[in-house]
Order: sequence, then structure tokens, then C-alpha cells
Amino acid sequence: MQKPLDKDEILKMRIACKMAAKVLNYTGKFAKPGITTLELDNIANDYTLSLGGTSACIGYHGYPRATCISPNQVVCHGLPGDYVVQEGDILNIDVTVKKDGFFGDTSKTIMVGQVSKRAEDLVQAAYEAMMIGIETITPNGWTGDIGFETNKFVTRKGYTTIKEIGGHGIGRVFHDAPFVPAFGKKGKGEKLRPFTCFTVEPMVNEGTDEFVEFDIHGSSIKYYETADGLLSAQFEHTVLLTDTGYEILTLE
Repeated sequence: MQKPLDKDEILKMRIACKMAAKVLNYTGKFAKPGITTLELDNIANDYTLSLGGTSACIGYHGYPRATCISPNQVVCHGLPGDYVVQEGDILNIDVTVKKDGFFGDTSKTIMVGQVSKRAEDLVQAAYEAMMIGIETITPNGWTGDIGFETNKFVTRKGYTTIKEIGGHGIGRVFHDAPFVPAFGKKGKGEKLRPFTCFTVEPMVNEGTDEFVEFDIHGSSIKYYETADGLLSAQFEHTVLLTDTGYEILTLE
């Protein structure tokens, strides 16, 4: 269970999260046909360092890169490498910055050039699903409230949500309680605690919610692809819960 943050710690979270938002938005500008995902990763890492932060991903459980970059059918934790970004791709870029002992975590799915209507619709639904989940947050709420509204929206759109992977507590450590799923029941799950931070990050699949797990060499972190090879999209914000509402911290 997370210990509530004090005023100084909240200020540090705001700084780390603002930095993560800057890195994500800056890196996204380079996501064009012909660039490799490793080149994008290097851009993100260099910019993070220039801002005075460090990537929380490098070395995390042996993970070797500064970001996770997940194209098309990759659900999450895509390892930057020699994949060449193509016209029409959708590309999730996930950034976590560490600054003064606190962590800011954010991601977005970028549409590269002219994408298909089905890809555009999925990406829009994933963004709306995240925002609907965030708008559900109250000081007296539960993680199941977030998941319930998220999943209801996604299924009505004809898509599915990943059930086993989701948002998480964050602040003094990269990953903490509570688990914030993209499905659930109202009033169930874990109680939300004011003055703690967590991420809301539904992963929305075009087809089945089943996925296939792949190893990353030298790391206990896995990456995942949709079992049917159809598209997956995701957006993520870090949110501070207060005693009266919430504040999205990963806005530039």
C-alpha cells in the first residue's frame, strides 16, 4: 500500500511527470517512415538526459532500452531495435523519466502518416478509453470503478481490453500498488488513497484480448503481441489523486 505523498514529494512528481510528457511529445515528432525504433529510443534518451532526468527503463529488471516502442500488433513493452517505421503504422511510445527519486510515466499511440480508417478508429477509442477511466476517479473510489467504465466503453465500440496488464501505483518507485485494470466491477478492486499517484493505461485490441508472450534477452521483462495479429493501441497518463478530485500530471 502506497504511503501518501507530502507537498514536497508532490512537487517532485509534477516535475518528473512534466519531464516525461516533454520527452514523449518531443520523441513523437520524429516518428516518421524510415526511422528505426532504436533511433527513436536514442532520441528519447538523449532528450531525457538534456532535461536533467534519466530513463527509468534502462536496467529495470534487465531491460536494455530507454523506452518501450510497440508497433501495430505489439500490445506493450516493445523493444526498440532495427524495426523500420512504415507509412500507416500505429506506434505506441512509452516513456518513464526518473528525477530526484520520483517517476513520471506516460505513453501515446502515434499514427504514422496516412493510416487506415480502422487503425484511426482504434487509436481514437484507446485515447477516449483512457480519459473515461480518468474521469471516473474520485477520492472515495476504487480501481474497479475505473476498470468498469473503461471496459464498458471499449466493448461498446466493438473492441477488447487487455485484462492481465494495466496501470499501477507510481511515485517513489516505478511500479507499486494498486493495480489499475481496464476492466472491473464498481466498488471492487483496491481502494484509492488520496495524495497517491497511479497510471491509467488501457490497452485496447482490435480483435481478441488474448496475447502471446515473448522473451527479451537478458531481461525478466516480456513483450506481448495480440494472439490474432490484429492491432493494439494504448495511451497512458500518471494521475495524482487529491482529497477533492484528481490531477493529470503528464501533460506538457
